[in-house]
Amino acid sequence: MLPSHDRFPYSAITDRPDFSWPGGKRLAVYVALCVEHFPYGSGLGLPYSPGLSHPNSYNWAWREYGNRVGGWRLIDLFDAHRLPLTVLLNTECYEHCPELVAALRRRSDEIVAHGRTNGEHQNGMGLEEERRLIAEATEAIRRHEGKSPAGWMSPGAHPSANTEDLLAEAGYRYTLDWPMDDQPVWMRTTGGPLLSVPYPHEVNDVPMVVLHDGTAPAFADMAIDNFDEMLRQSKDQPLAYGITIHSFIIGQPFRIKQFRRVLEHLDAHRDEVWFATAGQIADHFAGLMPPPVDSGPAVS
Repeated sequence: MLPSHDRFPYSAITDRPDFSWPGGKRLAVYVALCVEHFPYGSGLGLPYSPGLSHPNSYNWAWREYGNRVGGWRLIDLFDAHRLPLTVLLNTECYEHCPELVAALRRRSDEIVAHGRTNGEHQNGMGLEEERRLIAEATEAIRRHEGKSPAGWMSPGAHPSANTEDLLAEAGYRYTLDWPMDDQPVWMRTTGGPLLSVPYPHEVNDVPMVVLHDGTAPAFADMAIDNFDEMLRQSKDQPLAYGITIHSFIIGQPFRIKQFRRVLEHLDAHRDEVWFATAGQIADHFAGLMPPPVDSGPAVS
């Protein structure tokens, strides 16, 4: 047998119990907006100009555009279409751009913990160092939002082998780190069950635009085609569809113009789908499908 993570067993989507989302809908849709901050002169993160040594003002400024401009334009766009956002937040943004976070708070968008900064990754950290990272990010959100976050997405989508155990220990209800399904999946951890909510690895502006050099129209076409096909498939199984955008990528004007087509298309099907946040999807699924008896504590 090949090495396994032992978090969940294989399951064919065609062999699962049937259920529906609120209102009898068969397709749940959420949009994740990543709001991130990076250290100047060091650290990890998406490279726009790879190979240049630090300090790389060009690369830092490209990412900072999302906090100064792109994020605000996207708020206007989602306000116009009356759609919620699931905000994947680096908690360093509370100090760096509190006005942007406050604007998202006024919309009542869900805040998902996305670490402290995308300039660091959990994979490679020691157990106590990672536990401290999770604790600091959790406390920052609790202090500013008045409640602890329910969901987690690791910076750089790069969790360690211990992340799920530490999240359950810290009281998290779901994670977005495992893009392996179109329905939520219960995971085993040393702290008890943790829900994996479907997260888009493909309909995501990082791999499509930055890593694969996809154009703005191509990303919009991808998002629309994925929606249309999942809406068709959802007649047979209830599904959850996520779209991930970053304030400094889709927040660029020429990409917003194309992404507006996506929201207009979603709007045209408003009566057919459930527009939600990742946390609402997790809560609804957990209320209908409690964790199986074999989902509890994993062997550490």
